[in-house]
Amino acid sequence: MNINYSILFLIAALIGLASCKNNDEVFAPVTNTNLTVVNATADTLNFYLNGTRQNNGSSIYPDGSVVNLTVLGGLQNYQFKKTGAFTVLFSVPLNLKGVPTNLSDTIYNSLYVSGQSPALAFNTLDTLPANRSFVTDTSFVRFVNASPNAGSVNVFVGDTVNFKGRAFKSSTVFLPTGSGLKQVQIYLAGAAAPAIDTLITFIPNQVYTLFSKGMLNGKGNAAFDVGVVINNQSTVLTR
Repeated sequence: MNINYSILFLIAALIGLASCKNNDEVFAPVTNTNLTVVNATADTLNFYLNGTRQNNGSSIYPDGSVVNLTVLGGLQNYQFKKTGAFTVLFSVPLNLKGVPTNLSDTIYNSLYVSGQSPALAFNTLDTLPANRSFVTDTSFVRFVNASPNAGSVNVFVGDTVNFKGRAFKSSTVFLPTGSGLKQVQIYLAGAAAPAIDTLITFIPNQVYTLFSKGMLNGKGNAAFDVGVVINNQSTVLTR
């Protein structure tokens, strides 16, 4: 009889230990991050995260973007389809840094799509300038090279900001510049004349990304050109 009671006690003790182990198990916190998706291709695209479409308001047109989506941090599968197509154009796994959902901090990332393969998609970590709202007559600007065959380029914004030797998939920091209408020029390496020479209006207290897009020999939406993203605006689609 004593032996039977001992066995029952041992079984109960083992069940109790297993229960305690399960209760003490620590799960990784769920993290979120902010993601801007920029369409630097000639196609109109839809964007999916783990199979669920994210740009529900509208498709992302060439030169367009969807800004500041809240998505899961960590390793996720990002997919793109052409508008109206059922098949996936390509998928790209990204491990984006996030912050636990119970914290107020925000991390900003951007995903640039420059073509129809994972090799032509890349992400940047966007460190927005601090205290920008206190500078009433200043805008902030950076440059991202999203043109696959343009090589390294030199970029000039007005007469105060320049970004030298920027290769494909590279991103600069945000620099302050005066607001208003400014001349933007992009030079190919070694060229005496700019390949792009245009005027862009910068609004005070806004944070801009200028990005090159398209191919040097491209036509229409595929032509070599410059696009603009406003990084600190609300989640909207832009074109």
